[in-house]
Amino acid sequence: MPSGSTQFRYTQTPSKVLHLRNMPWESTEEELVELCKPFGRVVNTMCNVGANRNQAFVEFADQNQAISMVSYYASSSEPAQVRGKTVYIQYSNRQEITNNKGTGDSSGNVLLVTFEGVQPNDVSIDVIHLVFSAFGFVHKIATFEKAAGFQALIQYTDAPTALEAKNSLDGRSIPRYLLAQHVSICHLRITFSAHKDLNIKFQSHRSRDYTNPYLPVNPTAIEGIAQPMLGSDGKIKEPESNVLLASIENMQYAVGVDVLHTVFSSFGAVRKIAMFEKNGGMQALIQYPDITTAGVAKQALEGHCIYDGGYCKLHLSYSRHTDLNVKV
Repeated sequence: MPSGSTQFRYTQTPSKVLHLRNMPWESTEEELVELCKPFGRVVNTMCNVGANRNQAFVEFADQNQAISMVSYYASSSEPAQVRGKTVYIQYSNRQEITNNKGTGDSSGNVLLVTFEGVQPNDVSIDVIHLVFSAFGFVHKIATFEKAAGFQALIQYTDAPTALEAKNSLDGRSIPRYLLAQHVSICHLRITFSAHKDLNIKFQSHRSRDYTNPYLPVNPTAIEGIAQPMLGSDGKIKEPESNVLLASIENMQYAVGVDVLHTVFSSFGAVRKIAMFEKNGGMQALIQYPDITTAGVAKQALEGHCIYDGGYCKLHLSYSRHTDLNVKV
């Protein structure tokens, strides 16, 4: 058997479109055409496809030209190569390349974003959400590390919204004031992902589903590598939440759920309240329907004493919870 034959799937139906895998990072259309033109006329290409942007498609004018290329490398002792990397070739299931935008991307509602010039934990998921929400509602975000570096999948409602975000942000940099002090610059490289609907299992510092408020929170993931946010004044900004954590100081009088509900409902509808003892003191979690309402209540009630004389003083912070599991 020829040494190069393991590159190909002989059981596939021939097509004038070939699928190339293991392409170099950010390979160009010119490199793809240069590899294929000895076998016939190339009429269309699609580069930098897939989550790792290391796949490509090439369409020949005639199917026999594609068969000629596959047959040549199947019997050759020298594999197909681009920039010294062995490229694996097979027939594509498609019979033509459609929706080619000239950049090698097929548009969709999910973007693949590569953050250049930063380490995986240098850009928080909250900053990513803030930047990409400027163009429409972000449904889901999943971040991860690959050979290409720190990346994220960002899901929008539809392809036009994703396209607008891509056209506006590709090649741009995240504003400096949104980055941690030690990060000087963060460039964005954006392409379309083949994904249509991301499967987010937990809310965490690595992934978010903004369409499902009942999705369980992964406390270990959130608290393990919590990314501090910086405000416009350069000071660390507390991550916001629709749930407040209240510590009750100098508790000389009984404070129950009813009392807390009366106090906190002055600023908006209170969804849930959970009270518990911790480190010898009484604490409570108060859930509002949104972050804005929680922020107003926090600002107004921080340091407030429920009873005259400085008794039952409230100290408030944002909780990492988003939806309390209160058993009735």
